[in-house]
Amino acid sequence: MSTTLSGAEAWSLLTLSTACVAIIINTFHGDGEPLIASLAFSGLAFALTFSLIRWLGDVFMKANLKGRDMSKLKTIEIPETMGAVCAVVYLLTIIIFIPFPFYKDIVAATSGGGNKEFVIERHFVETGRSLHRFPHNKLASYLSAILSLQSVVLLGIGDDLFDIRWRHKLFIPAFASIPMLVVYFVDYGVTNVVVPVQLEQYLGKMVNLGWLYYAYMAAIAIFCPNSINILAGINGIEVSQSLVIGCLLLANDVLSLYAAPSTPNPHPATDPHLFSMYLLLPFMGVSVALWWHNWYPAKVFVGDTYCYFAGMVFAIVGILGHFSKTLLLLFIPQIINFIYSAPQLFRLIPCPRHRLPRFNARSGLLEPSVTQWQQPPSKPIILLMNLLANSPLPLLKTEKNRMGEIVESTNLTILNLWLIWFGPKREDRLAIELLLMQALCGMLGLFVRHELALWVFRQDNRE
Repeated sequence: MSTTLSGAEAWSLLTLSTACVAIIINTFHGDGEPLIASLAFSGLAFALTFSLIRWLGDVFMKANLKGRDMSKLKTIEIPETMGAVCAVVYLLTIIIFIPFPFYKDIVAATSGGGNKEFVIERHFVETGRSLHRFPHNKLASYLSAILSLQSVVLLGIGDDLFDIRWRHKLFIPAFASIPMLVVYFVDYGVTNVVVPVQLEQYLGKMVNLGWLYYAYMAAIAIFCPNSINILAGINGIEVSQSLVIGCLLLANDVLSLYAAPSTPNPHPATDPHLFSMYLLLPFMGVSVALWWHNWYPAKVFVGDTYCYFAGMVFAIVGILGHFSKTLLLLFIPQIINFIYSAPQLFRLIPCPRHRLPRFNARSGLLEPSVTQWQQPPSKPIILLMNLLANSPLPLLKTEKNRMGEIVESTNLTILNLWLIWFGPKREDRLAIELLLMQALCGMLGLFVRHELALWVFRQDNRE
């Protein structure tokens, strides 16, 4: 990978950055226009991330942050842990962005509404500025999101540097989620869930889950980062699935804002979805820059840092944006992959360190990878594996010795399952097909949320 920008790239990024800075400056002439400012900051984040990935490639290699691409005929070492660059740029971007969503509130809270010639009444001289007008709850949500992201980025960097065992790092995102859960408790505190119409006669219209609701949100914070980390192993798949989910979440925000009724005062659903967009737009900017270098054939690896960082961004917007159930509808492939991988993740079936598809050097195609059985499995495991292997749509392939004992079986990931169903494929072709599946499942989830919700619930929370 070139460690410098070409002339065309340098001029393009400079032009983009100049335009974005001009847009940001122009937003101060009105009411702040935070959404436009966020879009401009996203452009700056893209330009900075794109440049840093190029400039820091050799630095990472010298620091031994490198890896081999095992799915290529000629294996070469390329920089790894580049997701840390994205995460740092993203954190800096949303920190610098903090004043923009609150620009109107800051002006309103200053004496005279920002007008220096305004005559200040005695009441305000004695009591100070009218800070009670400032939306401290919104600022707390924003700052708690930053704190949770910083915590999970530290986890990712630690995992990349020290290769933390899966059982040790599994629950760390739950601790990273504590700041936003505390803010949720103080600011919102709703633990009631609406009961589907079909069950109202048994459970009533609402059920209060109490502390179980916080356990559910902590579970989301655990699941989202780890689910992206599990669905990995081929060039571009981690960043691409995150970009697809990010686009679907932005589409959900736009649909929710568009459907919210017009009233003199902002609808309660407006601020949470704007908050979601403020966090997602810069994320898309840094992710596109990383995708540019990580797509097949990859010039850099993203590392675990990006997976944890991306998953936590989604968990935060889902929890603090109050649409965590919608978020899960967009994670259908990740949920399927987790359930399918569970026998290996919980050591019922041997789990090698790498479960990525196997590269066939003769054909240049990827094939399902296998795990070796050092000793025959127990009878319940044999029964489970035979059931998976002999189902009408086979979910597993096994190899048996002369005595009929299982000696190897395919690894349980959706990547290998796809290759079992549709045969060997080129790496980029496999990634494209899985991303199309991700997009289709996500669009189905949005259709269910926005068109079929009233079939199950009495009222949509946008109304």
